[in-house]
Amino acid sequence: MKCEYCGRDESLPFVCNYCGGAFCPDHRLPEAHACKGDLSQRRMITPPPQTTFSWSDSSLAQEPPHEMGKPFSGVEIRDIAIAWVGLGTAFTIALFGGVFGLGSNADLGSAPLVFGIALVTVGSGFVLHELSHKFTAQSYGYWAEFRMWPFGLVLALATSFIGFIFAAPGATYISGTNITPAENGKISLAGPLTNVGVAIAFFPFALAFPSSSAFGELGIIGTQINIFLALFNMLPVMPLDGAKVWRWSKLRWAAVFVPLLVVFALWIGII
Repeated sequence: MKCEYCGRDESLPFVCNYCGGAFCPDHRLPEAHACKGDLSQRRMITPPPQTTFSWSDSSLAQEPPHEMGKPFSGVEIRDIAIAWVGLGTAFTIALFGGVFGLGSNADLGSAPLVFGIALVTVGSGFVLHELSHKFTAQSYGYWAEFRMWPFGLVLALATSFIGFIFAAPGATYISGTNITPAENGKISLAGPLTNVGVAIAFFPFALAFPSSSAFGELGIIGTQINIFLALFNMLPVMPLDGAKVWRWSKLRWAAVFVPLLVVFALWIGII
């Protein structure tokens, strides 16, 4: 989202309580952005931008600037690429067992192959999850763009060295006027359902190839990771997608979450 005064890109802009515009920190005050609102009147409370990764379910009182005709901004493409490579790197380290595995007799010659598998399985699952939020939101006419979270990427890399990953590399930010709970629920549900589709696409590789082969490993990791991503994101806890689906329709939430829980438990039992 760009500052309406200077055009600087801001992931979390300030919203003016007088005119409703979105601005960067340097131009958040009325006098700093030549505010055209009525400063003599009592200020209206303008809620912050809504995001699929936010504690808030409110929306902007005014649409942010759009780059019409461009499906992706340059900043968004950069952020997706960095998050994708960062996640691939973190999962590669974790798949080798973290710092303990790398310090043992691990076959580091296979690192490029493992990195490729991580990019295809984990990276695609994450990126497609976020893009499904973006495109679903845009289908309702809302502004939507992905923004990476540098601290989340650093955390993913740091935790990967102990063989376990806590990954929150970024989120799709969505803004619009009067986003309804149903629309927000559908936008949120699109992410986990996309992971289900990606898991289904990888599953034939797990069936057709030995688990020791590259394609077999691709199928197993791709299926397991995407089922887990779908299940985790459907937990009814803010700021996860499941909380917004739960708010929209508890029946629809259960229709997705319960089968995912059963499939994940069965999968863990099989492998």
